[in-house]
Amino acid sequence: MQQTEQLQSLAAALRAEDLPFVQQEPLAHHTTFQIGGPAALFCRPEKISALARTLELCRTYGVRHYFLGNGSNTLFSDHGFSGAVICTTAISPRPTITEQPDGSYLISAGAGMKLSVLCTVAQQNALTGLEFAYGIPGTVGGAVYMNAGAYGGEMRDVMERVTFLDDQGGMHTLGVMDLDLGYRTSIFEKKPWCVLEAVFRLKKGNAQVIQTVMQDFMQRRRDKQPLEMPSAGSTFKRPDGAFAGRLIEQCGLRGFSVGGAAVSTKHCGFVVNQGGATCADVIALTDEVAKIVRERTGFVLEREIRVVE
Repeated sequence: MQQTEQLQSLAAALRAEDLPFVQQEPLAHHTTFQIGGPAALFCRPEKISALARTLELCRTYGVRHYFLGNGSNTLFSDHGFSGAVICTTAISPRPTITEQPDGSYLISAGAGMKLSVLCTVAQQNALTGLEFAYGIPGTVGGAVYMNAGAYGGEMRDVMERVTFLDDQGGMHTLGVMDLDLGYRTSIFEKKPWCVLEAVFRLKKGNAQVIQTVMQDFMQRRRDKQPLEMPSAGSTFKRPDGAFAGRLIEQCGLRGFSVGGAAVSTKHCGFVVNQGGATCADVIALTDEVAKIVRERTGFVLEREIRVVE
């Protein structure tokens, strides 16, 4: 079957089984960059069983798919996505907390839960360890996918295990040592798997102290980062021996722009959407920034944001 026929067949099958989806949904509405053309199909399952069935139907009809959380590290093509975007944010049961014999606590969270919500639940239960993640604009699944980190902490520091669906729909659980977690990377970047749930090991602390630390980190973000403008967070990975933002600033690129995309004047490590920016603008801008930085400093900048075409 041709691609159009495959999409039509998948849409009919989803509709027949009451699996939620819409057609030609603008992806700019679902990313923090506010950039991206339409998804041929935009699916938002509310249960793991519905997610698994949606994936099975994608395989049956040969339609490619992309898993989306909060869209905080994603740049979709201006042409959109010619397949099924599967959004996991509706699958976010309230975290469960269990005390362990050694005095630590395990807290589980669905992949679609925002990190800020998880951090707040931990704080309300006087559990310490996730403070660094407060303010990271993503979901649990996205944070696992890229081993998100900030202020000296990373997800792998507190992660215990992750449950996921493999590319054939089988459910598995892997411990933290088997997830190939590195700087802004994990096994999920290399495998077409879908994160369902993550479990974190935290320690008992003082709720007020935890809240103070979280608020301090959040204030630092407000003071130093362009949170008032659409962006995908930190644009480049940190090169060995340097900081991307400082290198970009040293090269005189503060405010440098292409179309509607610009290097933030507040923090050079961020590319922002000044209004009407396209995916092509962002790619052209980041390519030029990386080229100039390499020519003038010798450092190679690699995009941290994920470009999806």
